[in-house]
Amino acid sequence: MNALDYAALAATPIAADPFTHVVVPQFVPAPMLGQVVQGLPALTKGGSFPTEGLRLGDAARALMTELEGDRFRMAVAEKFGLALDDAPVMVTLRGQSREKDGRIHCDSTAKRVTVLLYLNPDTEAWAKQEGCLRLLRGPDDIEDYAVEVPPVNGTLLVFPNGPTTWHGHKQFVGRRYVIQLNWMTTDDKARYELRRHKVSAFMKRLTRAA
Repeated sequence: MNALDYAALAATPIAADPFTHVVVPQFVPAPMLGQVVQGLPALTKGGSFPTEGLRLGDAARALMTELEGDRFRMAVAEKFGLALDDAPVMVTLRGQSREKDGRIHCDSTAKRVTVLLYLNPDTEAWAKQEGCLRLLRGPDDIEDYAVEVPPVNGTLLVFPNGPTTWHGHKQFVGRRYVIQLNWMTTDDKARYELRRHKVSAFMKRLTRAA
């Protein structure tokens, strides 16, 4: 995973509108992205799947390991001036977007930092703004956005979580691969989130086996 574009992450200025964030196109370069996508499971259900419970190809598993590792943690911590050394990490994968997905929200306060890494090809759906994540100025209007992030081509989005980090997307139904990584707080809420995802992974494995 040495080919991840850490130089671009370091060089990309932090944006402040509508909240602190950074967007890095092609953080996963095209040749590597193709290998990663080939190794992703064909998820047929919506929702987030903890990556520890998924069968991944070699390149996909290597990417997950890199994202959970020290180099990426240190790069994000340095970028935003954060202390993340002791922060627990949680990584999930989504592969299907449903009608109800994309509603305007802020992430749980148990999540200190949100990382979204998009693994989809650039298709007509994204050109029509369906499923493109919008960073919003408030909680009431999906059209009141400052930044729109097409979920394509290894694009990386990182933002420290907060009470005004509103985001969402217009309705899209279909395949939409995104890795979500969160560095968590160390309080009870974070422990609850981590336990909940582990239980969810177990239940989803049972469903697939039934």
